[in-house]
Amino acid sequence: MTEKRARRTRNPERTREAILEAAREVLAQDGKEGLSVAQVAQRAGINRGTAYQHFQTREQLLDATVAWVSDKLHREVFGDPAVGLPDRPVKGVDIEAVNKHLATFAMENPALGRIWLFEVLSSKRPANDPFWRQYESAFARFAKTELAQPDIDVEVLSVLFMAGSFIWPVWARAHARTAKERQQMAERFTREVIRLNLHGTLRAEKYPELDASVPRRRARKASSPKLSSPK
Repeated sequence: MTEKRARRTRNPERTREAILEAAREVLAQDGKEGLSVAQVAQRAGINRGTAYQHFQTREQLLDATVAWVSDKLHREVFGDPAVGLPDRPVKGVDIEAVNKHLATFAMENPALGRIWLFEVLSSKRPANDPFWRQYESAFARFAKTELAQPDIDVEVLSVLFMAGSFIWPVWARAHARTAKERQQMAERFTREVIRLNLHGTLRAEKYPELDASVPRRRARKASSPKLSSPK
């Protein structure tokens, strides 16, 4: 253990990653309330003073963990964020693959995913998060094409699908005993999201009064508050 600590001390990047890995474990196990620099240092096998050199507060640890989740999500769903997305038509986007990668990540990282989601959605500037910015902008690009239904509320749709992606694993893990069963639950979620994208949940002709009320709600949409974008 002494040699291991010494090597980490001489390698700041390795030490930082060890701290963040321990922070992710603590968050996944105990949530935000159980996170502290001292506890993380102990779990990582690192001197407390060394840990404080990298992260002075639990908030810094939390921010770094949220950034890690965002980066992993981006790589899983869209690819390397440093490379950027190819300039391709919306029609060329593999919708099934995007939803499958998102659902699988959420199933494999349920606690961290929900912490990330809460931090992003409770932020005054959610678009500062790289993955959220890319995810919402993908919906926005789609909504402007002839492939989309008219008058899509991109913000609502983004929150709705993202929340579902990270809440479904709560249900799945309570009703699935094995990793294979959890993967099947992720596939079920993906199929239903695709079905909703393709067809929606209601046949408008069967609900004429409800359908007629939609334009009135759209007229009020301009007065509803929107999440802020980064300046």
